[in-house]
Amino acid sequence: MLAMRKPRNRRRESTARFQWPRIDWRRLAVSAASLAALGTLALGVVWALDQPIERIGVQGRFQRVSPMDVEQAVKRTVASDGLVSADLDDVRGAFEALPWVDSATVERAWPRALSIVVTEQVAAARWGDDGLVNARGELFVTDARHIPTELPRLSGPPGTAQPVATRYLAIQGRLVEAGMRLTAVRQDERGAWELDLDNGVTVRLGRRQVDERFERFVAAALKLVAQRSAEIGYIDMRYTNGFAVGWRGASSRAPRVAAADETDDRGRT
Repeated sequence: MLAMRKPRNRRRESTARFQWPRIDWRRLAVSAASLAALGTLALGVVWALDQPIERIGVQGRFQRVSPMDVEQAVKRTVASDGLVSADLDDVRGAFEALPWVDSATVERAWPRALSIVVTEQVAAARWGDDGLVNARGELFVTDARHIPTELPRLSGPPGTAQPVATRYLAIQGRLVEAGMRLTAVRQDERGAWELDLDNGVTVRLGRRQVDERFERFVAAALKLVAQRSAEIGYIDMRYTNGFAVGWRGASSRAPRVAAADETDDRGRT
């Protein structure tokens, strides 16, 4: 008779024995001490570099902005901060909040100075009585004390400074090519547009299809205005296929209509 062999314990054989890694505590302590020393050294370097700000260099072409105002804005912003701890974004924001400042760049100048370059706003037109807009159509001053008389006057309902300025900038470039210049652009409460030219002629564009009407003015009426501006009081473009002319000093003379298909929006919604 064959003797039965006892089965082997496969589970015990397949189980791997886990061993914790050996830790070199002495080396670990040395590494920790080294890191601490490096951190202390870094803090020491930062402390050594973070010197009080003793000089503020301001550069730019100044006409409206006072360098003294810029320097005072820096001092108020950095207060007792050092050269490293000073927040340059805050400093730049303080400059750009000043009237007539368009943009500013701020850099550290070692060991104890800040270098600042300031760009002033350039007024492209006036808004209402006391406001000024720049070449991007942004209203940047609302209570200007001195407004150059040569600037064109823009006006419109509250909150329309940007679209009115944008239209002015687009139209002005087209008229300069024809030897004319805008002196005023108006949008009334109903949304109707009018342009005043430097030769005294007013162009009425109304409130519908304003861009198309201006293009028609350039194509069909601009030559007439250039030739007879002394006789013309206004050009009315609020017609489907033409325009009307209002003559100066001749109240008995009826306006000339280039096309009778009229879409007058003066009294309609």
